[in-house]
Amino acid sequence: MADADEAWVPPSRWPELAGVTPVPQDDGPSPVVPIAYRDDFREVMDYFRALYFAGERSPRALRLTAAAIELNPGNYTVWHFRRLILEALDSDFLEEMNFVDKIAESNPKNYQIWHHKRWLAEKLGPDVANKEHEFTKTILATDSKNYHAWSHRQWVLQSLGGWEGELQYCNQLLEEDIFNNSAWNQRYLVITRSPLLGGMTAMRDSEVDYTIEAILLNPQNESPWRYLKGLYKGENSLLLADERISGVCVKVLKNDWSCVFALSLLLDLLRLGLQPSDELKDTIEGMKSSDPELADADLATAVCSILQKCDPLRVNYWSWYKTTLSS
Repeated sequence: MADADEAWVPPSRWPELAGVTPVPQDDGPSPVVPIAYRDDFREVMDYFRALYFAGERSPRALRLTAAAIELNPGNYTVWHFRRLILEALDSDFLEEMNFVDKIAESNPKNYQIWHHKRWLAEKLGPDVANKEHEFTKTILATDSKNYHAWSHRQWVLQSLGGWEGELQYCNQLLEEDIFNNSAWNQRYLVITRSPLLGGMTAMRDSEVDYTIEAILLNPQNESPWRYLKGLYKGENSLLLADERISGVCVKVLKNDWSCVFALSLLLDLLRLGLQPSDELKDTIEGMKSSDPELADADLATAVCSILQKCDPLRVNYWSWYKTTLSS
């Protein structure tokens, strides 16, 4: 592929393609809606088809795929053919990774590019893990929610390694933006999958403290509430036994009785059999006092009724939930 400063040279003027007959695209005798391709695109693809149909694995074919990718980085067939050529020529995969990284920087949400990067990383092995982590950091610095970058990063971690600084990276991202749900998701992966941290059993206690601190900074941030529940996935008895969980709900509701996330978690706890503290009872009784209809309601029913008013988008869900409390 020509550098940006170089004038583009059409394949018809490449010396190495002098003997190649281009193969035009066959749209049939009467195409309904023929595509008005640019002349440069049409010429590159006509030459590409000639070598592709011939099954040629050569340096000139590799160069031609680069030209085609420059014009359309999303062409799966071109990328697939390029991989066949790279293997046939026993190419330098590190050099190829540098090539694809340049393309990815301008096309960070292109499925074919990330698939090609994974293929190369599989070939290169663990030695390339840190390089790949640095590259995804670069992409995430401009788009912290880029699904492709996160997916690739998680695959590299689990397949090639590089866990050492990942929790600190999550800390950094959450310090920059506590609402970054992608960083919360990554944090959960790290504490549950990293071979260096001892798993959930070793990490739960400190993670609960970290998460509660984040909740108290901004109770309307849904991500840490969900993360907090995730820390007790499949461990309802531990969830109920940890007084910090109901405690953070009470703290938040004392300042904002309409916080849907606190009410929702509290309702789940009550349904699971939480024995409410006096402070929790007093907090809910205080909320009940503003609505005469709730005077005789038990704690769980009262919380569910409050959610019906505080969360109108899901009023039907909370109405259904209330029926499960009385059944």
